[in-house]
Amino acid sequence: AWFLFCCVPQMHMEAESFKEQGNAYYIKKDYSEAFSYYTKAIDMCPKNASYYGNRAATLMMLSRHREALEDSQQAVRLDDTFMKGHLREGKCHLSLGNAMAASRCFHRVLELEPDNSQAQQEVKNADSVLEYEKMAELGFEKHDFRMVVFCMDRALESASACHRFKVLKAECLAMLGRYPEAQSVASDILRMDATNGDALYVRGLCLYYEDCIDKAVQFFVQALRMAPDHEKARLACRNAKALKAKKEDGNKAFKDGNYDAAYELYSEALTIDPNNIKTNAKLFCNRGTVGSKLKKIDQAIEDCTKAVKLDETYIKAYLRRAQCYMDKEEYDEAVRDYEKVYQTEKTKEHKHLLKNAQLELKKSKRKDYYKVLGVDKNATEDEIKKAYRKRALMHHPDRHSSASAEVQKEEEKKFKEVGEAFTVLSDPKKKSRYDSGHDMEDDTGNMGDFDANNIFKAFFGGGGGQGYSFEANQSSGPGNFFFQFG
Repeated sequence: AWFLFCCVPQMHMEAESFKEQGNAYYIKKDYSEAFSYYTKAIDMCPKNASYYGNRAATLMMLSRHREALEDSQQAVRLDDTFMKGHLREGKCHLSLGNAMAASRCFHRVLELEPDNSQAQQEVKNADSVLEYEKMAELGFEKHDFRMVVFCMDRALESASACHRFKVLKAECLAMLGRYPEAQSVASDILRMDATNGDALYVRGLCLYYEDCIDKAVQFFVQALRMAPDHEKARLACRNAKALKAKKEDGNKAFKDGNYDAAYELYSEALTIDPNNIKTNAKLFCNRGTVGSKLKKIDQAIEDCTKAVKLDETYIKAYLRRAQCYMDKEEYDEAVRDYEKVYQTEKTKEHKHLLKNAQLELKKSKRKDYYKVLGVDKNATEDEIKKAYRKRALMHHPDRHSSASAEVQKEEEKKFKEVGEAFTVLSDPKKKSRYDSGHDMEDDTGNMGDFDANNIFKAFFGGGGGQGYSFEANQSSGPGNFFFQFG
């Protein structure tokens, strides 16, 4: 071969000796020592293609693919018929993700040796990588990030050293909310190339989506320093700063009691980046809190529901929604939310909230005597008496004696309920038991057996045979009655 004459015989013999030692270390998988001896051989005879080919194979085993590519390219420059040189160049290109260049190299091998089965298989591998690239590009355009991750995983089986594929996979993992995996991939790249702007951008993106906005901005700025034209990093940096500022303005307005302004600011913040799941979950919850302050309870519940859909582990949103359900007296829903919270965080406070909701739910299943009398749960004794007087007179059967049978039956039922409610709420002991959740109908003195007329007589002083009647007051119009003792 022509390269035998590239250096004087003595130097050639010495170079061959270094190559043989390199081969021995290569067989032992001591690639660092093999690299050292192949380098000595090259230093002796720098025009020998096989030495570069051998060192390229060693560098590939050391995962130093770019250096291996340079050596294999030098090998085929020295000898264009060097089949192993073309094969190794193609493998380096493929490992680095340049499938088209790899394919050209493998086809050159097939020109030299048409039946080379290794080159035939590598052509198929290169074609597969190209196909996965196209599928990934389409998937990214359609926001089908799972498809992109799948394609990149397949492509990386052949292109294991391709940072471009790894970064795309990491970015899509971040978009899918798989932040630890995305961070891991990006960190691996940065360990090999600390100036990789794409990897810095992905690190920032993960932090941004985990609501660590200040740290995220630092990575975006660093990415732009390494790659000033990095548009994704520029946009993400701008969004991160805008989101932080708008959220802080909303928090300040809320703290100052300016709820209408806070509501608007949180709403504006929610339009900045729909992809930022974690921050948007907090914004929805914050807006829900403002909504409850503005008495927009249904809107508050809707916002909290949106928050937990974005982040189903967001305890604060469940607590806020549960309180809104309590305010609406929708105790079944409140209990469900408090149970979810207590299952996640078994604290004394959460246990107390759950017990309270369960008590209110139990109480809601009974007759609401406060509603029957039309008074607040904190009504005084005098307010309860006044309410009874008004309702008892309103529903007394005598007042409706000329009404239809159906109306008479309904008013009689209401009259009885009013008496029942007064019996309980006017007695401090019974009221206490009722307020604590006790079902008064479970008492041995069954509430259904009492006589509402007796309560009425006792209240209005009609006991002892005194008569009472309802008479129409002709001067005050139809439907107006006055109570008259006989």
